[in-house]
Parts: sequence; C-alpha cells; structure tokens
Amino acid sequence: MKRPSQSVVAMTCRPRPSVWLWFSLKIVSLPALLIAAFSGLLVHGRSGRNPSGYEIELRRIEQEISQLRTPASTFPIDAQSSIRLVYCLYQRATLTGDLVGLREVETAIVKAVQLIGPQDDLCLLKANLDLKFHRVDQAKKDLKMAPGLADSFEGQRIQAELDAQEGRYEKAKKGYQRLIRGKRTWDSLARLAYLHFTTGDLSAAEQLYVEAEDEITAKEMRSYAWVELQRGLLKLSCGRYEEALAHYQRADTAYSGYWLVDEHMAELLGAQGNFDEAGARYERAIARVSRPEIWQALGDLYAFRGKPHLAKPWHDRAVARYLESVQQGEVHYFHHLASFYADVGNDGVEAVKWARKDFQLRQNASAVDALAWALFRAGRVAEALPVIDKALSSGAKSAHMFFHAAMIHAAAGQVGEGEQFLKRVFEINPRYADFHVHR
Repeated sequence: MKRPSQSVVAMTCRPRPSVWLWFSLKIVSLPALLIAAFSGLLVHGRSGRNPSGYEIELRRIEQEISQLRTPASTFPIDAQSSIRLVYCLYQRATLTGDLVGLREVETAIVKAVQLIGPQDDLCLLKANLDLKFHRVDQAKKDLKMAPGLADSFEGQRIQAELDAQEGRYEKAKKGYQRLIRGKRTWDSLARLAYLHFTTGDLSAAEQLYVEAEDEITAKEMRSYAWVELQRGLLKLSCGRYEEALAHYQRADTAYSGYWLVDEHMAELLGAQGNFDEAGARYERAIARVSRPEIWQALGDLYAFRGKPHLAKPWHDRAVARYLESVQQGEVHYFHHLASFYADVGNDGVEAVKWARKDFQLRQNASAVDALAWALFRAGRVAEALPVIDKALSSGAKSAHMFFHAAMIHAAAGQVGEGEQFLKRVFEINPRYADFHVHR
C-alpha cells in the first residue's frame, strides 16, 4: 500500500476510512459488511446511527471550509489557504453533484487568481472544471495561464484528456502511457483504462482498472469506490449483470451512502427487470442530489415500463433544467439535449440543433455519433450516413454506436451493412434490449 500524496488536496479533503475496512475489501475473506460495522464501532462509538463514508467526508470538507473562511466574509489572502479553500469548495461540489456549487468554485478561482496570481494548482483546477463543463477551448487557455504549466506532469495529463475529448484516442492513450512510465498514479491508469473501454479493448481496460486499484491508498476509499463503479459499468455494457452487481456492492461497502452508487445500482436493477427497486434507488439518489440526468433516467425507466404518465413529469423536469443551464450560458448539457430530443421528445429538428452545438465544442465519437443519430431522427439519412461513418472511424466501439450505425445503414438501403452492425451490437452485449442509460 503506497503512501498518500502530499498535495494540497490530499492534505485537506481526502477521506480517512478505517484501514480495517480496506483489508476487508482487498485482503481478508471475512464478510465485508461485518468488518465495516466493526470499523464503524471503533471510529464512531456504540450509540446512534453510524454516519456513512459519504457523510463523514462531506462533514470533514465542510469543517475545513468553515475554518478557512474565518471570519466568514474573508477570503484567505495567503496562497496556501486560498488554494486549499478553492480545492475544498471543488471537492464539496463534485462530491454532492452540485452544479451551482461548481459555478461558485469558478468564481472562487477567479478571485484567488486576482489575490495571489495564476498559481499552477489554480490553473489546473480551472482546466479540470472547464473540461467537466465541456469547454475544451477554455481548458486549452487555462494551460497557458501559468508559465511551464503545459509541460508539467499535470499539464500533460490535461492535454491527454483534451485529446480524448476531441476524439484523438490513440494520441490520448500514448499521452497517458508516457505519463504512467514517468509516474504511476491510479487516476492516470483509470483514464487509460477508460480509453481502452471506449475503443473496445475490454480486457485491457479491466486489467488497467485492477492496476489502478492497486495504487489507491487506504485513505482514498472514494477513489476505490469510483474505480469499482467503472469496472461495474464495463461488465454492465457486456450484459454481465452479476459481475456488475459485485463491483457495485464493493463500491457501496468501501464508501457507503454515495448517491453515485445508487444511480449506478438503479440502472443495473432496471436492466434486470427489478423496476420497483430501480425506481426506489433513483429516488434515493434524487433526494441527495439535484441532477437532471438522474431525473431523465427515472423518466426513461418509467417509459421503458410502458408508463408514460409517470415518465412525463420527470422528463419535463429534466429538459427544463437542461434548457435553464443553456440560458445561463453553459454548454455541458448540449449532448443531453440532443439525446433527449432524439430519443424521448421525438423531435429530430431540435435534436440536430443541439447535436450541432455539441459537435462544434468537441468532436469525440460520442458527439459525432449523437449528430448522426439526430440527423437520422430528423429523416436526413443521406446526411447521417457519412457522419456515423466518421464516428466509427475514430476507433470507438460500443453497442450503442453500432446500433445507431445499423439503423442508419439499413435506412440508407445498405441492408447488409446494417445487419452486420446489428450483429456486432449483440456480440458486445447480448442483453442490449434491456433497460440501459446512455451516459
């Protein structure tokens, strides 16, 4: 087990679960829940409900923010405290899924830069934030804010992510491989794993996720849980539900109370046909976090069950929030709007409108595929055909994209090609017709 990093984020905002819980997941064969319960007694005492791992971390971050904001109206003027405050605000917003909080982080970064200048940590955080919001061009500018930042380890990692966002998957892989040779970190391994997943090499992706877990320390249980969720998604994409469930359960044991686990578990339960349990899981996640994509997922679940009257309120709520985000000048929901209008709203014209906006921001396989599907749904099959072929030429492989390719090629009169793509859909995922969420 490796020593924790001594970065500002590590010192202030990482979780500190019991080592006994870590051993239950990684080493010993005793039931994980028994070990977790024992660990809770050691840490929290014998009375009352033990707080979840999620609650413990959130409480710690809130306390750190409160300390850094004393007096409450004052922004820290020294560099270290300013950076620590911004990072903790970022951690809180990402942990809670709070998009409003992320906008506040952006404001805090600007204020911190005004006070202490374009420090590397602040510029890197701004770049990560812009990538999260699909602002690719702005992320490139962020790397130029501090001299030499683009050539640093973290700067090169941002560049690899930019390559992935713009569909240069092989270049992105080489970037991460170069970084890993110089400094082996769990997140670089996980990002490389995701690229292999995207390009269809599932065995390489799984191996890299395992290696990523080996690099995670006992103080990083949320990171461990996140990697387990990615491993579960990989298995879910192949229709291997029992294996996906095992990964999701390990994530839940490692870092209890996390809404992201509920969201993933809900999709799996829906795929298995356990619709009532899936709906309850979605509603549990919704009670903790205000994310329109989860509202849409619950609406999609009801629609899949043939209950449009229950689906409509959730779909209406989701699309209203997507559009509200756009009105505020944000761009990260363009992709969701394209998908919504193509598959839920049955409005090809609107789907094309939003897909083109997303395509102008980035041209990865997901954005190109979305544009092709929107054109198809608008009845513009001749235009959709070269676009879906462009998505396929990127090297990305998924049952979702191959299904779109099958439909578009068949509609264009290329029935043989359509049949071949449909065959590939079910080779990847024999259970593709089950409920699933397009992420």
